[in-house]
Amino acid sequence: MMLHRCVRRQFFLSVLLLATLFSITIPAQAEWYVAGQAGHSFADSLRNVTTTGPFSGIELQAFDMKNSVAYGGKVGVYPFHGSLGFELDVNHSTPHVKNIDNTPGIHLGVTNVGLNVLFRYPGTTFQPYLGLGPGILIARLGRSVETEPDTQVSVGFNFLTGVRAFVTPNVALFTEYKFTDAKFDFNGAFGSFGGFNSTYRAHQLFVGVSYHF
Repeated sequence: MMLHRCVRRQFFLSVLLLATLFSITIPAQAEWYVAGQAGHSFADSLRNVTTTGPFSGIELQAFDMKNSVAYGGKVGVYPFHGSLGFELDVNHSTPHVKNIDNTPGIHLGVTNVGLNVLFRYPGTTFQPYLGLGPGILIARLGRSVETEPDTQVSVGFNFLTGVRAFVTPNVALFTEYKFTDAKFDFNGAFGSFGGFNSTYRAHQLFVGVSYHF
């Protein structure tokens, strides 16, 4: 719990610092944009699953996860209308854990809050781009036959690449691939028996529309 509070505190301080830097360094005529996105999440298995708590250190089999719909939004800025930009990207998916040895699966929801540095080709019509940065992942594990509800916050890594096409001077359509890597520590998943650590990785494909002003 203390770790989660520290992570959340560091995240909000980072956002506040980023906003302060933006207000100081970004020109009034910078290129801002907002965007909506929807797509599909192809989650790998939860790997390196190891128990924590009273019975810590026991390695479990990987937990297979289901593919799911993903959706979210973005706010970004190119300070000088050039190649370098910054973006706040929030998306949500539900990569539920599949049945394990005839035991019903587990509901899992993952919200990814990414702070990305972007690099684009500033074309008039087509703009290929790529980006990377840290992400705050909020993972919610549901109640099941073997697990208790558990929510954890972790710091991960996001990489993305895509291309946007302007259909008007202010409106663009885009398609994007995103890769996410993080560690999930559900230390209360098994109640008084502890929980488990695991490695989470996901590949996501999005399409969306952005408005630039």
